[in-house]
Amino acid sequence: MNLDNVFKNNEKWIKAKLSEDGEFFDELGKGQNPELLYIGCSDSRVTAEELMGMGPGEVFVHRNIANMVISIDLNVMSVINYAVNQLKVNHVVVCGHYACGGVKAAMQSADLGILNPWLRNIRDVYRIHRNELNDIEDEDKKYDRLVELNVQEQCVNLIKTAAVQKAYRDRGLKVYGWVFDVHTGKLIDLNIDFEGILGNIMEIYHLD
Repeated sequence: MNLDNVFKNNEKWIKAKLSEDGEFFDELGKGQNPELLYIGCSDSRVTAEELMGMGPGEVFVHRNIANMVISIDLNVMSVINYAVNQLKVNHVVVCGHYACGGVKAAMQSADLGILNPWLRNIRDVYRIHRNELNDIEDEDKKYDRLVELNVQEQCVNLIKTAAVQKAYRDRGLKVYGWVFDVHTGKLIDLNIDFEGILGNIMEIYHLD
């Protein structure tokens, strides 16, 4: 890769934006007011704004390996709190993707060093849903389903946070679980029944 091309591409991008709107960068410099927080995977094939057809200033983005929401991860918790409490986003999406290397790596027996404690959270997702997953004989379909279930569990982790609970109660913040199909380019809403999942245990996590 020739990194000089990055700067050439940047110049082309600037010219294209200014040709569409001469005040584009003046407006961009005034601040951001996104409606959506997107928590996705760091995979280089999954570009958040592009796959949603959104531009600069329209979506607040956090990405990590396998789109995890872990309560002791200061990075993701800081992003969630800033987006919900300061930017006042009204929608939060956790978006996974099929053929996720992080999800697949979690199910291998290899010692992956510093990644071990991170991927252990995905193994916990497998443990929670092992009966359903073990009934799936096709390995590719099993990994696809684990990707979906991982999104579901990360959404549940998100809903447990104080910032999201308070915003849900005070202004109707909504949480969504999506999957991006890298084979077709399609975004899929998993339509997760959070009330059905959390209904009988919500009193444990509820914060006044």
